Amino acid sequence: MAADANEAPAHGVQGGLEEVTKIGSSMKRIRAKYTCDPGYAPGADCFSVRFSPDEQYLAASFANGAIHIYNTATGKEEFVLNSAVGKDYADTALPTTQLRWRPHSAQSKTKSVLISVNAEFDGQVLHWHIKSGKCLHTITEGGNQIFCLDYFPDGSQFATAGKDRVVRVYDEATKRLVQTLQGGDMKETAGHSNRIFSLKYHPLEPNIILSGGWDNTVQIWDTRRGHSVRSLWNCYVCGDGIDFNADGQEILTASWRTEDALQIWDFGTGNLVETIEWNAATPNSSCMLFAAQFSKDAASSMIMAGGSQENEVKFFHRTAPKETSAFGALIQLPKPVFTVDFGPSSRLAAVGSADGLIRVLDVV
Repeated sequence: MAADANEAPAHGVQGGLEEVTKIGSSMKRIRAKYTCDPGYAPGADCFSVRFSPDEQYLAASFANGAIHIYNTATGKEEFVLNSAVGKDYADTALPTTQLRWRPHSAQSKTKSVLISVNAEFDGQVLHWHIKSGKCLHTITEGGNQIFCLDYFPDGSQFATAGKDRVVRVYDEATKRLVQTLQGGDMKETAGHSNRIFSLKYHPLEPNIILSGGWDNTVQIWDTRRGHSVRSLWNCYVCGDGIDFNADGQEILTASWRTEDALQIWDFGTGNLVETIEWNAATPNSSCMLFAAQFSKDAASSMIMAGGSQENEVKFFHRTAPKETSAFGALIQLPKPVFTVDFGPSSRLAAVGSADGLIRVLDVV
């Protein structure tokens, strides 16, 4: 179901009402479009939101394992996959932790294919055909809870990662595991020492994959070497909090901490380029970030990020190198923000929260 943007908002973290607010003097702004409510009682945390490549659909995954697909234009529910309706909460699958749409490409005849991963003790990678509701293929990773995945932009391969600190690369056509990445060269890096929560392919180089997690590092993997070749230090990634800009020259990181949470790094050198000031809506407070993303235009001209403590999402405009400033925010949310996504046009934004709601905004 979709709640109209004009309906009374929920009470937020400080007891106030959630609201969209403008920041600064930028011509850019955000406005509430609609809120999607899957209707679970008690509410099931929303862990992942993703717009389809044609921006026709918005997919959202939840703590009860369910995946809901909404019409982007109207906000109305179109499909439900892995439905939790009628099941005891304890009997449902463990959370569907992340989603990705298979990119539209010449190799794939079937459109509207969604891939999901879950936190079962033997984690599963599931390919779904959303219009029929059928699971097309299942891959099981024995003994590994899977927290994240990503596709290379041409759809030829995808990668997964999670509890066991290993990055697995699969061929999309055959669904076969083609490479396992772990460890490092023991000079520059040793790989991950704790759980991995975010994965991102380089937009132009299929051999390069980023991963971030609990061990305070972002690892840069090269499939030609079979291990991590470099790392960024002091990045405490606890959600879908790493991204490449459109040309692959910059890396965005979101850390779950009160200071220096949102940062931009140079991919070539590994040097820190900019620490973006958050300036929370409440004085002397901050937002500990779970998720962040560059906008999907060629210039990666915006950034969206959200998290906990302040329970808010903020939008930033990048007018020049090292000149990133906030232009809007969704504040006073009742629970933390776990996931964010810009639409392919960068004119829509989706926000998934621990209260189980998905808020969609226009970016104008």
